[in-house]
Amino acid sequence: MQIHHDIAGLRAALAGGRTVALVPTMGNLHDGHLALVRQAREAVGPDGLVVASIFVNRLQFAPHEDFDRYPRTLARDAELLAGAGCDLVFAPDEAEMYPEPQGYKVHPPAELADILEGHFRPGFFIGVCTVVAKLFNIVQPDVAVFGKKDYQQLMVIRRMVAQMALPIRILAGETARSDAGLALSSRNGYLSAEQKEQALLLSRTLKTLIARWQAGERDTDRLEAEAMQTLRLAGWEPDYLTLRRQHDLGPARDGEPLVALAAAKLGATRLIDNIEA
Repeated sequence: MQIHHDIAGLRAALAGGRTVALVPTMGNLHDGHLALVRQAREAVGPDGLVVASIFVNRLQFAPHEDFDRYPRTLARDAELLAGAGCDLVFAPDEAEMYPEPQGYKVHPPAELADILEGHFRPGFFIGVCTVVAKLFNIVQPDVAVFGKKDYQQLMVIRRMVAQMALPIRILAGETARSDAGLALSSRNGYLSAEQKEQALLLSRTLKTLIARWQAGERDTDRLEAEAMQTLRLAGWEPDYLTLRRQHDLGPARDGEPLVALAAAKLGATRLIDNIEA
């Protein structure tokens, strides 16, 4: 496996016309990331190339968020990626990705990007779309793989690719979970052992919300408010816990595939999760 820190070197390594799959990450990898790499390998076959990018993107962090303390674990990540079948790692520094202030940015439409995560993290999806578009331009993949745990992000990227007519097939990887049911996340490393047990309440509350809807309850305002209160009473600080349509994250309706989504702080750590229904 090759590791490249500069764009020119990566492009030279990719020359030759082979099918390329990209798995964008911010590093500090876990089994969920490695499952995406294996999915990418399956998509391009033994003759294709799998590229994993590792870059902590300042543009998607607000000033009060954890950019500076986000774990950087390149040596460990590279070992894991090699074992998962990755061919090339692209691990640029900020000077390589943003050699001058990034004045040109991708602004996704407000109706999708300013709700839920975008409401509580203003500018987040501008940062995501800008760095992903730049990675797409650098790598020029045929396939890119994103995890469903970042459900809204996956939808935003899919819409960007479709509207910009990018020749890239976007694949979705299922959310990886611990044996106990906790959605795997790099930020889980911030949690104590006790908090990891407490964190299971997030997925349980999402499942309860879905179960009540499927049992015939249709007052979504009340369902969501009671789900939020469940978290608050357990010491969480929820941002949202909501039931939405899968295809556009609009309000839940009968007869349409739904997804329950949540974001909440447990102590100082903000966790997200979702469950499709």
